[in-house]
Amino acid sequence: MPSYSDIVIGAVEKAKDAVVNISTFRLAHDSFFNSVPVQGMGSGIVVDGEGTILTNHHIIAGASRVAVTLNSGKRLAGSIVGTDQITDIAVIRSDSAGLKSVELGDSDALRVGQLVIAIGNPFGFLLGGPTVTTGVISALNRHIRAESGVFENLIQTDAAINPGNSGGALVDEYGKVIGINNAMIPFAQGIGFAIPINVAKQAAQDLVKFGRVVRPWMGISGVTITDEIAEYYSLPRRGVLVMRVGSYSPASDAGIIVGDVIVGIEDDRISKMDDLQNALKMRKVSDRIKVSIIRGTQHLRIELTLGEAG
Repeated sequence: MPSYSDIVIGAVEKAKDAVVNISTFRLAHDSFFNSVPVQGMGSGIVVDGEGTILTNHHIIAGASRVAVTLNSGKRLAGSIVGTDQITDIAVIRSDSAGLKSVELGDSDALRVGQLVIAIGNPFGFLLGGPTVTTGVISALNRHIRAESGVFENLIQTDAAINPGNSGGALVDEYGKVIGINNAMIPFAQGIGFAIPINVAKQAAQDLVKFGRVVRPWMGISGVTITDEIAEYYSLPRRGVLVMRVGSYSPASDAGIIVGDVIVGIEDDRISKMDDLQNALKMRKVSDRIKVSIIRGTQHLRIELTLGEAG
C-alpha cells in the first residue's frame, strides 16, 4: 500500500508540467495621469494539447500582453480568448501546440475530508518549478462575498493557496484537477478556496465558443420566504417570493406576477433562493421549463422559455 508521501508525489508528478506561470503587462495611470507599466503574475493550467490554458479572470483583467512560462523555463506568448468575472475564469491560448496537459476530474463527486493537493507556478523559471501544498477538502458549496462580488459553490480546503498560486490546480490523489485555485478571497488564515472544475469547464467552453459565458435567465427578483414573511403575508412556509418581474422577460411573457411563490422547477423542489439559482444553472438558454407556483389559493404550473442573461 503506497504511503501518504508516495500518493502526493505521484499526483504532483502527473500534474506539475501542466501548471504554468502566467505573467501579464498592462498600463495604469499614476496620480499625475502618467501612464505607468504594471506587471502581474499568477498560475494557469494547460488543459489540452492545443495550448488552451485555464486561469483566473482577476490575474489577466486589463492586461494588454500575456506570457506563459513552462516548467522548462520556455517562455511563450499568450492570447486572451475570453474572461468571465462572475466565475473568475479566463481562457488563454498559447502560440505553441503539443504542450503537456492535465487530466480533469469530476468536482460533483468530491467528498469532505478527501486529500487534495494545491499546485501553483508563481515564479516560473525564477525559482525553477511549481510550489506544492497539501490538505483536505474542508467544505463544499461555500458562498463567499469578496470585493468583486459573490463567489458561489466554492471548494474550501486547508491547503495553503498563496496569491501566486491563484489560477493553479487543485488536484486529487490521482493527479486529476478538481478545482482552480483562487487566492482572491483572503477569508482567514488556514483556509483556501478553489473554483470547482466542472464550473470552470462549462465557463471555458462558453468562452471558447461564444467569447462569453451564456447564462439562462428567468427575469425575476425574489427572496427566500422566512417564517416571519410567511406569517405576515399569509404565504406558504417555503419557496421564493417574486418581488419583481422584468419587462419583456421570460417570466413576464409566461404570466408570472409579483407576489407569486415559486415552489418548483420541473421536478426540483424550490425552498429558497439558492435552490432556484441552482436549478437554473442546470438548464440552458432556450430550454422550456415548467415552474410550479402558488398564487393565493391557486397551485399553478406555468411553462416558460429561458432567455440569456445580459
